[in-house]
Formats: sequence, C-alpha cells, structure tokens
Amino acid sequence: MFVAAKGTAPLLAGVADKDGADFIFFAVALPVLVGCILLAFFGWSVGWLREIFARQPISGRGWMWIAVVAVLAFNVLRFATIDYNSAGLDIVATWLLAGLFVGFAEETLTRGFVINLLRRARYREIVVAVTSAAVFAGLHASNLLSGPSLFATAFQVLYTFAFGICMHLAYRLTGRLIVPILLHASTDPSIFLLTEYPTAGPLAIIAGLGNIVVIFVGLLSLFFIRGRVEAPASRAALQTQP
Repeated sequence: MFVAAKGTAPLLAGVADKDGADFIFFAVALPVLVGCILLAFFGWSVGWLREIFARQPISGRGWMWIAVVAVLAFNVLRFATIDYNSAGLDIVATWLLAGLFVGFAEETLTRGFVINLLRRARYREIVVAVTSAAVFAGLHASNLLSGPSLFATAFQVLYTFAFGICMHLAYRLTGRLIVPILLHASTDPSIFLLTEYPTAGPLAIIAGLGNIVVIFVGLLSLFFIRGRVEAPASRAALQTQP
C-alpha cells in the first residue's frame, strides 16, 4: 500500500483543498483500493480467497457478542454525534468509501490470511487471536514515522491490538469474514469524522470514550478465549470449551 500511495502522489499535487473529499480519496481511498486488489489477487492465486470468506470451521460462544456490541454501539454513537452540516455530504461519503476499502484490506490480511495460516497449523485460538491482533497493531506502529508522539502511537497500537481481538471474536462468532470487514469499515470513518466534526453535548463526550471501552473489552476477552481447530482427518471441527 505504501507503493500505491507513492504512485498516487502526483495526483495529490493538483488538489488544492487538503481537507476536501478529493484529497481524502486520492490520499487514503485510492491507495488502499489498490491494496485491496493486490490482496484479492494474492488470495485467489494461492486458492485462499474462497476459504477465508467461507464459513469457518469453529464456533463461537455467546459472551463474544460483548465485543461485537461494544464496537457497533460506539460506532452508532459516533455517527449520531457528527456535525454533518459542517462535514458535508462529499466528505462523509468519501470517508465511508475509504472505510470500506480499509476494512476489506486490513481484515482480509490480518483476520483472513493470518488466521487461516495459524488455524492450518492447528494453533490454539488464543494464539490465533493474539498473533493476528499483534500483526494488525504492528501495521499501525509505523505511524510513529509520520509525526505523532511516542505516547499517541503507543496508545494507538494498544487500541488496535484490542480492536483486533474484538474483530477476531466477531469472525469466530459469526464464522464469516464479511462481519469484521463491515464492523471495521464503519469504525474508522466514525472516528475520523467525529474527531474533525463533533457536535456539542454529552452524547459526543460518551461517544469519545469508545476507544477506551474497546481496549477494556479486547484485553479482558483474552482470559476467556478457548478452543482449537482440529485436523481435517479428525472432523474439521472444534474442541470447544466454555
């Protein structure tokens, strides 16, 4: 995606408004779209694409809904407390499009490919969850090179790790990769839009606590993740434990 971003750099030179929809599209959405295409081609070339989007051979537990609800509820709260008049329809629509591309790319890579590799190797689900979340968090550690402080980057890495755990639980609970993709696709735009265009009032303050709640839920969930995908020769099922 870095190569794609460098490739679209000439297109940004002609964009005057650095806060406008055109800049968001060429700086964020388009490079990630190129990454989506490359990931889809790789998955197709190795025969994994159908496998990662098919129903997974492992079932979830009822408590895992907590992670899904925590993410979804705060996404709804954030979208409900955005000043849409200030943002404008073009900005909102472009961020939603960019969010869809980001959700597909990052979830296909970290939840799709990484989890598929680990489950093929018959690792326990706690190892699968932690490793895929760590890879996801590691992708965001490089933000330190682009200007944010060490503390801000460390907090983002912690948040993305916990968020990755929540997305793993959503994937396991529903058995479908499309679920974490859509959850992720609604998360990033809601965060960026609320940060830039918040409304006044207590609801916006509550919505701003979403990252803290996700960190708490994600880290706490680590103590309860159980199970392992069995070898195909056994049953291609799961040894589930409460």
